[in-house]
Amino acid sequence: MLKQIVAAIVALIGALNLALPALAGEADVVKAEARRGAEESYHFSVTLRHDDEGWDHYADRWQVVAPDGTLLATRVLAHPHVGEQPFTRSLSGVDIPLSITEVIIRGGDSQHGLGGVELRLELPKD
Repeated sequence: MLKQIVAAIVALIGALNLALPALAGEADVVKAEARRGAEESYHFSVTLRHDDEGWDHYADRWQVVAPDGTLLATRVLAHPHVGEQPFTRSLSGVDIPLSITEVIIRGGDSQHGLGGVELRLELPKD
């Protein structure tokens, strides 16, 4: 009888976890686009998803990183986007050597730092 009660409690806890809204975790990159500007300059538009909870926990940046881990640019996000998910922000004037053909876009939040789903993006040549 005790085993059945424990099993029922475990099942109930599992069901409740599925029904509860997810607490804000790490910032996920869901989409990114790059346009080449003059010479080695690029314009990026990046879409993030994060369950912003307010000023204490929100997506606060995204970064453009070379495949070798070199940080190329950071877009700082100045405020929470509680009612605007996912959201897109842009950054222009990112200088990237022509020898780099793809970059990694990663997001960060005010509680966890960098993390979440990253996106590899091939850079346009023209």
